[in-house]
Amino acid sequence: MIRGVSTNTVEVAHAPLSGFEGITTGAVALDAEGDMEVGVWEHSVGISTDTEVEEVFVVLAGSGKVTCDRGGEIILEPGVVGFLPGGAKTQWEITEPLRKVWITLT
Repeated sequence: MIRGVSTNTVEVAHAPLSGFEGITTGAVALDAEGDMEVGVWEHSVGISTDTEVEEVFVVLAGSGKVTCDRGGEIILEPGVVGFLPGGAKTQWEITEPLRKVWITLT
């Protein structure tokens, strides 16, 4: 059966991001199918770092950039599709609250 979700109406609760004063993030898993999981993630204005799982994402709202210890930079703006390799160490510099849809393999 096919199905769809409006990511514009998904409520995402934020919590302080440990180790990063004043920054909040939130995530909601929307669905899982086989070994694929899909969800919505948000990040407030500020700079944070992360170690990634293999992920494809689409920016829905907001702006900034993400850089990677392995090289490369993604300018974040609505409509941008990003590819993150598993294990990569990234830095997220968010200048306008970010909202993205992520897709990972579990």
